Amino acid sequence: MRYLHTMVRVTDLDRSLNFYCELLGLKEIRRIDNEKGQYTLVFLAAPEDAQRALAEHAPMVELTHNWEPEDYDGGRNFGHLAYYVDDIYETCAKLMEGGVTINRPPRDGHMAFVRSPDGISIELLQNGTPKAPEAPWNEMPNVGTW
Repeated sequence: MRYLHTMVRVTDLDRSLNFYCELLGLKEIRRIDNEKGQYTLVFLAAPEDAQRALAEHAPMVELTHNWEPEDYDGGRNFGHLAYYVDDIYETCAKLMEGGVTINRPPRDGHMAFVRSPDGISIELLQNGTPKAPEAPWNEMPNVGTW
């Protein structure tokens, strides 16, 4: 047995792709539009996993967009997706510039939490050694839940 992917339902595919790809940095690997089933599946992988995902099914996130409008609330019941990032401060700054709230700022230079447009909790972890705490991150309070 091996891990294949995690499926997350999304309400606005363009908004979600902006969050996951443009702001978070994931790469679109494959897309399936199913006319009969009225849904779109978009498979995403972290940049370092993208080539492997094409060849051997490395871990991916599957965004499922049902064409008929549905309400998905309580993304918290999903748990969270977790990604290593090369520079947690740079990643959080880019997300903030894109309008994303940093729910749990990286005060320790190691860990932060944000939410996707559909309320899915995303954990960001500094790859390797934690960065030294620095302003403004070490002074920012938690916002909302993660």
